[in-house]
Amino acid sequence: MNDLLRPAADPNVSYARQNGASRSSTTTLTPYTGTWSRKEAVHLLKRTMFGAKKADVDHLLTLTMSQAVDELLTAPGSPPSPPVNNYNNASFTDAAIAFGQTWVNDPTVQPNALGPRAASLKAWWYGQMINQPRSIEEKLVLFWHNHFSTQLASYVEPRGGYKYLATIRQYGLGNFKDFVKAITLDPAMLFFLNGYLNTSTAPDENYARELQELFTVGKDLPSHYTEDDVRAAARVLTGYRIDPSTLAVSFVAAQHDTTDKQFSSFYNNTLITGQAGANGANELDDLLTMIFAQQETAKYICRQIYRFFVYFDIDATIETNIIIPLANDFRTNGYQIQPILAKLFKSEHFYDMLNRGCIIKSPTDFLIGLLREYNVAFPAPTAIADSYQAWLTVGYYSIVLGQDILDPPSVSGWQSYYQYPQYYELWINNSTLPLRNQITDALTYVGAPVNTFTVKIDVLDYCSNLPNPSDPVAVVNDTIDLLYMIDVSQTSKDGIRIYGLLGGQTTNGYWTTAWTDYVNDPTNVTKKNIVETRLQGFFKYLMNLSEYHLA
Repeated sequence: MNDLLRPAADPNVSYARQNGASRSSTTTLTPYTGTWSRKEAVHLLKRTMFGAKKADVDHLLTLTMSQAVDELLTAPGSPPSPPVNNYNNASFTDAAIAFGQTWVNDPTVQPNALGPRAASLKAWWYGQMINQPRSIEEKLVLFWHNHFSTQLASYVEPRGGYKYLATIRQYGLGNFKDFVKAITLDPAMLFFLNGYLNTSTAPDENYARELQELFTVGKDLPSHYTEDDVRAAARVLTGYRIDPSTLAVSFVAAQHDTTDKQFSSFYNNTLITGQAGANGANELDDLLTMIFAQQETAKYICRQIYRFFVYFDIDATIETNIIIPLANDFRTNGYQIQPILAKLFKSEHFYDMLNRGCIIKSPTDFLIGLLREYNVAFPAPTAIADSYQAWLTVGYYSIVLGQDILDPPSVSGWQSYYQYPQYYELWINNSTLPLRNQITDALTYVGAPVNTFTVKIDVLDYCSNLPNPSDPVAVVNDTIDLLYMIDVSQTSKDGIRIYGLLGGQTTNGYWTTAWTDYVNDPTNVTKKNIVETRLQGFFKYLMNLSEYHLA
């Protein structure tokens, strides 16, 4: 583990795990029958959503563990409203789209509107994350975006970016084989990996390679597909074109390679028979049927899911007891995604103590999580310009911390999700850790100004919603239970209480009196400032400690 991120508290099981300790004690997919308490609910929420809001934790505790998982794995009933023109101002006007109207279907886009629309799309997605319903959907969108990576800066067209996110939302919990076909024909992907340039006379191998190497089969196999397989797959995929006005994708038979495509022994020497005319499009189905017949496809996707939602290290025991059984179920269920997520999130293994607090938060998880957990207020939805600007501010923070959504560094996604052996530790370095602390300090004390609005943590509101805000011991315990995923020793809790909340005082009555005085006279500026200053110091202290960066 990065030396900058060593726990301030006593060593604990999750920290031991990250420093070479033995693997989880429970390495089976047997349904979890242990305690269902606040700690388990917080763990489930932090892995399936961005942060664990107190209201969400309280709600999950009214359900059984199985019911909680089922609810989180239920997609919202309808897609979110699309992004709108938030950018018309005195210096720029989008002549085609009025302020407050959506631009996602506009066929007359002006070149100088592409930049503002791209910023609008990114801001909108941050808004969806911040305001997410009680569902895994937004976390899954980020997961699949990293898996099927495209770069908005590369293909430029923001409408394509919106359609790409819509494809992910549509299929993210559904059938993975259908998902792969949809993403293959998605205009953003066709632009990004040159699929729209793929012709019978000049087959382009970019997508054919990534389809196998990154999206389905994977590249870390003892035996493997061959370069001839890549070339054959590229020929299968010839002929797809994009209408520049509507971004509709069509199959142009005249551009399709109608010859037979021979694959290697890795694919059981499959021969895909070339087809002419409109039937040439059927070859894509034949290609996917061949790829999905490989057991490695199911195992590879299950490893990707495991690394994102559980832990990056997959040893022989995890491979045998977790990955292979999940992959078998994946194939048996026809590559349905939701059932394998349910099995994983309901398993003893998922709730094993060694699987809690062992993931370093990504910049997106870190920022969106804290905004949600503290119930940070944002401009009203009707204040379109201010809302989008506030969401863009979150995006700026994420970029400086190393994660620019819709623009990952490569087709492989962000290194922290795949780079052996560091994985998540790559999010933290000598630059990003101080920046994280600066951001949380600023949001605690002064906030982020957005025109006439300020995005700021309301420490008084947060404390008021705790069960016993006048008791400093309870304030420390309850807050740590919600914000931290690893245990903190009593000695450390005492230190946090004395130096973080009480400002060096050792008598608990100091806080009880100050809080009671404030509650009884909330308009008294002096009384308010006393508790607000102490709470600001307390939350600054909590978020500057290394435990806060773990999920």
